[in-house]
Amino acid sequence: MRNALRGFAVEGDLVLVALSGGPDSLALAAALAFEAPRAGLRAGAVIVDHQLQPGSAEQAERAARQARDLGLDPVVIERVGVIDEGAGPEASARAARYAAIDRVKEREGASWIVLGHTLDDQAETVLLGLARGSGGKSLHGMAVVNGYLVRPLLGLERAETHQACEDQGLEPWSDPMNEDESYRRVRVRKTVMPMLEAELGPGIANALARTATTLREDAETLDALALEWAHEIVDTDEEGRVTLDVGGLVTQPAALRQRICRIVAEQGFGVSLSRAHTMAVSALATEWRGQGPIDLPGIRVERAEGRILFGAPGTTDSDEE
Repeated sequence: MRNALRGFAVEGDLVLVALSGGPDSLALAAALAFEAPRAGLRAGAVIVDHQLQPGSAEQAERAARQARDLGLDPVVIERVGVIDEGAGPEASARAARYAAIDRVKEREGASWIVLGHTLDDQAETVLLGLARGSGGKSLHGMAVVNGYLVRPLLGLERAETHQACEDQGLEPWSDPMNEDESYRRVRVRKTVMPMLEAELGPGIANALARTATTLREDAETLDALALEWAHEIVDTDEEGRVTLDVGGLVTQPAALRQRICRIVAEQGFGVSLSRAHTMAVSALATEWRGQGPIDLPGIRVERAEGRILFGAPGTTDSDEE
C-alpha cells in the first residue's frame, strides 16, 4: 500500500477509501489508515448507502464506525437513490455510486479515491467483457489508476483481503446481494470461475488479470499513435464540421483507422462509437462506392471532396465526385 500511495499521492493529499464494510474495502481501509500517516497523507472514508435493501442505513453507520475506529477522518455517508433507466440494476447502482463518490470528493477537497477491487474482480470483469463481445476495450479490465480513482489491490486475490481482516480482528459485512445469482457478476463468481478452475486448472483468475494488463498496455500504445495521426489528418470546414482526410485515413492500419474515427466522435461530439459504427465510417474511405451519409447516434458522417465529414444529425453535403 505504501508504494502505491507514493506512486500517485503527494504529501498533504486527502485520500478517501470507498468503504462498503465488506472484506475487500475494509482491508483496504485498515491499510490506508496505517500507511497514510507514514506517507504524510490524510486519510478518510466515503460510504455510499444505495438504499436498495432493508437495513442499508444501519450497515452504512456500522461501516462508518469501523472507519472512525481505524482513525480515518473525515468519514462521510452519502445516501443515493438508484434509478434504473434501462441500463439494468447493476449498472444503475454503479453509476449512482460513482456519482456520489465524485460529489464527496469535491465537497471534501479530496485528491484521490481508493477502491477495494481485487485480482478476482479484475478476472470477473474480463469474463463479463468477453461475454458482451464488445471488443478489446471491454477486455482491458480496470486500470490501477483512472483519473482520481486508484485500485491498489488489483494484484491481490480476494482470499488475501479476507485473511487480512481476520488477522486484524476486523469483522467485515457480508452483502446478501453478493449471493444473489440473478446478478451476472455473482453467477460468474459463484459458478463460472469455479467451473473454469475445475476444468482448466488453477490460476485462471491470474491468467485473466495478466491478459487484461497486456491488452491495456497494447491499447494505450495504439491509442497514443492514433491520437498522433489524428492531429495530422483532422481539420474543420467552414460549416464547423470535423473532417478527416481520406488519403491519410486509408494509409493507416485498420486498428488505427478505427481508433481515429472513435477519437473524432468522442472528442468532437461526445459520442461513443461501437466497432460496427467505426467500421461503417472507415468504409467511406476504404470501400467507397458512392454510399450516402451514415446516421449514427448523435452524429452524421459522410464523404465529400476527398474528406470524411462529421457533423450534427441532419447535416449533409454534396456527393463525392
